[in-house]
Order: sequence, then structure tokens, then C-alpha cells
Amino acid sequence: MPAEIFNPNPVIFSAPKSAGRLSDLSAHSLWVNDPSLSEDDEADETEPIDQDEIYDLIRSIYDPEHPNTLEELRVVSAPQVTVGTNRITVEFTPTVPHCGMSTLIGLCIRVRLLRSLPERFKVDIFLKPGSHQSENAVNKQLNDKERVAAALENPTLLDTVEQCLANAGARGGHL
Repeated sequence: MPAEIFNPNPVIFSAPKSAGRLSDLSAHSLWVNDPSLSEDDEADETEPIDQDEIYDLIRSIYDPEHPNTLEELRVVSAPQVTVGTNRITVEFTPTVPHCGMSTLIGLCIRVRLLRSLPERFKVDIFLKPGSHQSENAVNKQLNDKERVAAALENPTLLDTVEQCLANAGARGGHL
């Protein structure tokens, strides 16, 4: 975890009681390698993915500075996710305008979505306009394929990303 704390006392919000559609997901999967789907089903139809499903994937990512999820800190919310035909855009809000962890948070969101979504999706990650003092620089870094690849080659940075994603598989719940 980082040595310098950018926001030592973040506001923590409680998660909504029924935040997401986890019961709907168990009945009908939309992931590429689902063993319940036959080869013919995959070839004939492409399942749509919606805003709530993307939000379920990213809301349980842990903040790099605090033992709280991005949902609890209101860094991400369902309305900040836009889903197009083959494009997903996530806008997130850092807890403070000078947050030095914004790039790392965006990288965690990108890695979680790239690991979870079919390859046909292009993912764009942006800071909420006006929410960060280095908004343009962070947005440029988060959406540059070469910069993202270089960041993920750094073992220390990759280890931090893995720690933030450790419980992301809970899909909105804590383990």
C-alpha cells in the first residue's frame, strides 16, 4: 500500500441493500466461457451487457489507500457507467481533487473489466469532469494502451492492482 495517504479520512457510504441483480445473473450467464452454453448458442446470439452488470464488476474493487470498496467511497456508481454496442465507458470520481491514487484506481477498473468482458468490448476510463486537478493527464494515461501495458509490467504496481482486485470476484459483496 502507498506510503503517503492522500485522503486520510474519506467519507464512507453504506451500500444499498439490493445493489445489483445478482439473483438474475445466476439464472442466465453472459460470460464467454460459461460451460452451460453450447457452441451453437454462442455462435447464434451475442448477449447484451447492461450498466448494472458492469457496475457489479467494478463496485467491489478495493481502494488502494483504504480498506473500503469503490462503491463505499462513491468513487463509482451505476449512472457513471455507459454501455454501447461494443464500447463501455466508466467515469469515476476521486475522493479528493488531488488524489494521487486516481491513475491506480482507473487501472484497477480497466484490469477488472478486461479480465471479465468478451474481447469485442472497447473500454474507456475517465475521471468525472472537474473532479481532479490533473484530469487530462490521468485520462490520457488510463486510455493509452502502451502506458497501461508498461504500468502492468511493473511488479510492485501489478501486486497493488491484484490486492485491490482480490475480492472483486464477490461481484458487489464482501467475502
